Amino acid sequence: MNAHDTNLTDGGDLALLRYGDGEFTILRPGRFVLCAVSGKKIALDDLRYWSPVHQEAYAGPTQALERWKTRQALP
Repeated sequence: MNAHDTNLTDGGDLALLRYGDGEFTILRPGRFVLCAVSGKKIALDDLRYWSPVHQEAYAGPTQALERWKTRQALP
């Protein structure tokens, strides 16, 4: 991805990842993934937060904490 290319509007550029501990594997190439909390597009170069247990990505620490709190409230 070009560092100056910020147009992430094409739905065909959605990547499919397998999230691991401290790394992820690209299963289907693309330019972005979707935040599991906000639905925001996250460029792969900007992806820093995800859950290997739940296999979902988060836009940032706020969304990751929000999801963690939600999961802690479940019986």
